Amino acid sequence: MAPQPDEKPFAAGEIPRRLFFLNAGFLRDRRLRRIMDLAGHPLHLGLPSPDDGVAVWGRSPYAARGERVAAARKVPLVRIEDAFLRSIQPGRIGDPPLGVLIDPLGVHFDSSAPSLLERMLAQLPLDDSHLLARARDGMARIRALHLSKYNIHDLALPPPPPGYVLVVDQTHGDASIRHGGASAASFATMLAAAQDDYPNARIVIKTHPEVALGLRPGHFGPGVATGRVSLLTDAVSPWALLEGAIAVYTVSSQLGFEAICAGHRPQVFGQPFYAGWGLTQDHAPVPRRGRKLTRAQLFAVAMILGPTWYDPCRDRLCSFEEVVDQFEADLRAFREDRHGHVAMGMRLWKRGRLQAVFGQHKPLVFEDDPARAVQKAKGRGLLVWAGKEPQAMPPHDMPLRRVEDGFLRSRGLGAALVPPLTLVTDDLGIYYDPGRESRLERLILSAPAPGGLARAARLREALVGLGLSKYNLTGALPPLPDGHRILVPGQVEDDASILKGAGDVRTNLDLLRKARAANPDAILIYKPHPDVEAGLRPGAIATSDLAGLADVVARNADAVALINQVQEVWTMTSLLGFEALLRGVRVTCLGAPFYAGWGLTRDLGPVPSRRLRDGTGHPLPRPTLDHLVHAALIAYPRGYDPVSRRPCPPEVVIERLATGALPRPGLGNRLLSKLQGRFATHAWLWRR
Repeated sequence: MAPQPDEKPFAAGEIPRRLFFLNAGFLRDRRLRRIMDLAGHPLHLGLPSPDDGVAVWGRSPYAARGERVAAARKVPLVRIEDAFLRSIQPGRIGDPPLGVLIDPLGVHFDSSAPSLLERMLAQLPLDDSHLLARARDGMARIRALHLSKYNIHDLALPPPPPGYVLVVDQTHGDASIRHGGASAASFATMLAAAQDDYPNARIVIKTHPEVALGLRPGHFGPGVATGRVSLLTDAVSPWALLEGAIAVYTVSSQLGFEAICAGHRPQVFGQPFYAGWGLTQDHAPVPRRGRKLTRAQLFAVAMILGPTWYDPCRDRLCSFEEVVDQFEADLRAFREDRHGHVAMGMRLWKRGRLQAVFGQHKPLVFEDDPARAVQKAKGRGLLVWAGKEPQAMPPHDMPLRRVEDGFLRSRGLGAALVPPLTLVTDDLGIYYDPGRESRLERLILSAPAPGGLARAARLREALVGLGLSKYNLTGALPPLPDGHRILVPGQVEDDASILKGAGDVRTNLDLLRKARAANPDAILIYKPHPDVEAGLRPGAIATSDLAGLADVVARNADAVALINQVQEVWTMTSLLGFEALLRGVRVTCLGAPFYAGWGLTRDLGPVPSRRLRDGTGHPLPRPTLDHLVHAALIAYPRGYDPVSRRPCPPEVVIERLATGALPRPGLGNRLLSKLQGRFATHAWLWRR
């Protein structure tokens, strides 16, 4: 689906298979050891033999020990460093890396000798159009996601008013300073130069995230903030800062590299890896660097070809695009959940999965009483199961999100207490209620993320190729007569999507009658809803009523297999209509499901006018199918991987559904599910 890990130029044959280390940091870092093992260079504690090598962490104070052993034993020395997208929180807080740079030549921030990264920048052709397109998409995507090396910034915090000069501070004693042709004095020189070059502009000094967290000291303290110079310690997005800057000054910070990606030509007072390629104004040039590169070429090496990226859900190495997919999932969870939530209207059997999805940063607090929930939610957010929002909700200023199952849910029914792999959260409405705007509608009406349409196309092709659907229930197809076949999917008649989104036709029997009246000569195939067939929900049609309406009743049949055998689908609001669109089947809607009203379906129901025209009455641009797929399956839901127990992108969800590599529901859930079937007429007892 996505590009596989890229081969590392120059690395082949230069790194011994076994690497030995001599400091405890490698022993403690299980993630790092796993990445190196997958990269084919397992780490061992001890002394190397002549065919082995020694691994050290960059230019850390403990690296000297390994350097001495490598020199004494005359074996290769390999330096390992964090990649330029590392983690959500700094490593000093405990977050393990998702990528590393493995360098048998040097280290990227040490300008005293060429590193592997520098050699790649200097010697690789870098003229492959596919690679450069990936680089351009990658730059646009990390900018859109506000993605940096560390990602604790708060997107709600505004940057200073635009028009300032951005001066970037770093942690005191950082190895990239002393090994990058600079010193502590370089920061004072840099600030003075910024003030001289822009005598009338505001100067904003950006504090390093670790300094703001109190983990390490920086070079600029509060005393520097005088006159037109200010010190910014708030966790503002670096991309938002770059957007408002008229110039950028740095010594060797990675923010200088991001400034290049954002279109700046930063003033550089050290010798970082990105200096010397014609994209910076260098105050301490590196004589051996003279090649002129484009931004895309620099990014291609630094982000695509150079690093070794790791997929923590599938426990394998991965491509740059796949690691950004993972970061996107992690970032959404962190940004939405970092302050915690109080959850209302959540059924008991769902709470374990909800805690796993929304409580990784701060545990969920469950409280069904609205007044107590609002009181407990101070400083947090509110979650409520869609349709369970209290009518008399007390006034509050906390963010409130409605929660529902996603469109790729599970292998098995929710009514059978099978927990979901995707959940949606909506701060505006909810997707099945066309009576008010939903976050999904906004996503459909907005431009997809950079590279999003291509990603959606790959996702759609995978779904279709693997035969996946919401519940992924299997079942044999009945014999199907030849002719123009129309699938009519039954629904649960008290389902919220019917109560909120249906038009005049609101029952399965009326749906069949409408389809038959409009298509008297067609072969109508009626598929009862699985929850109805299981006796768990209302919506059954008597056998006598089906006579003369349905030519075939496909009981317990595979929904996707049926879609593949028909030419049309007639539905009220069923998700099978969306799944039919994915497979190129014509869909007629008698209600207003989320996928109706965009020009992709034939709509006989009450489509909201806001899906058709803007506020001035002008027709809205029509989204493509892959635009709809991106909104519904990538941007709207949150995925949870029950194997790695962490947020995951939809590609991982698809893989889990396809392989069936999922933990089974617990014994308690299975027993409760059987009891539900036995006492289906008392469903209110467990559906509260």
